[in-house]
Amino acid sequence: MVGRIGDTPIIGAETYANNVCAISATGKGEAIIRATAARDVAALMEFIGLFLKEAATHIVEECVPRGTVGLVAVSSTGEITMPLNTTCMFRACATEDGYSEIGIWNSEEKN
Repeated sequence: MVGRIGDTPIIGAETYANNVCAISATGKGEAIIRATAARDVAALMEFIGLFLKEAATHIVEECVPRGTVGLVAVSSTGEITMPLNTTCMFRACATEDGYSEIGIWNSEEKN
């Protein structure tokens, strides 16, 4: 039902972690589940050799319907990315070396 509080975080679809990366997805659960978004990011890295940002951006832009998903992802090497194909997504990250990022809007669309 549209407007419900949340989905169950299904492993492989909305959440996934292995020795390559860790992914958490938010948005319209049915679209994320159908795309197995989180696992597919890891698969692109593991089997194709893409970097985290490339893999996550591909899944968000090409594999999940527009307006349905945002990801927070970190690689085993410390790379962080937070792509989205929605109007906005509250998100933040910080690393132990002092980098931090806070966002609401899709910064690539707000030039």
